[in-house]
Amino acid sequence: MSTSTSLQPRRCKLKNLGMISYEAAWEMQRSLVKQRIENPLLEDTLILLEHPPVYTLGTGSNTQFIKFDPKQSVVPVYRTERGGEVTYHCPGQLVGYPILNLRYYQRDLHWYLRQIEEVIIEVLNYYQLPGERIPGLTGVWVNNCKVAAIGIKVKRWITMHGFSINVCPDLQGFQHIIPCGIKDKSVGSLQQFIPEISLEEIQTRVIDSFAKHFCVEYV
Repeated sequence: MSTSTSLQPRRCKLKNLGMISYEAAWEMQRSLVKQRIENPLLEDTLILLEHPPVYTLGTGSNTQFIKFDPKQSVVPVYRTERGGEVTYHCPGQLVGYPILNLRYYQRDLHWYLRQIEEVIIEVLNYYQLPGERIPGLTGVWVNNCKVAAIGIKVKRWITMHGFSINVCPDLQGFQHIIPCGIKDKSVGSLQQFIPEISLEEIQTRVIDSFAKHFCVEYV
């Protein structure tokens, strides 16, 4: 899998936000994208965080994949501008929002999606976990269980939204939806395969792998 076509590493600001509401992180992304549309010379940003329980839908998501009435839900439900169907975020899940200017990489959304998958697969390989792609689908699976989801939005070649890795979450929230609209695949976590795994160590691996595959230098 090829990396960035830049001759020099791109400067990338690393934001480790810990636990933060979906709405606050969403507004931050919008602000960062707007700034980079106005000034394409600004450095890229990688945001890493966890969310309290929340359901999100892509811009064209079908509500038939939700098994409850969103208006009656005690867990927030947001329809966003990203691609993809409904998913669930909760503590124990590492969420990453790269804000990248693809003009400095490749103006190719398929390339970008495959690069994110490659970052995650490399992290799993470190633990001897067989991270796999499934043809025609986006994300990463281990033993036919989906452990990482990806949903992006690109505006004027500036990316937002991103990926989530189920490290050690409570997966019960996924039972109330058909995750990503895929009816015949289950959702899993890394903890099921490596009981002692921690979100902090996966985060460190993601930071390193992201820098390698996107050829960035953190500032």
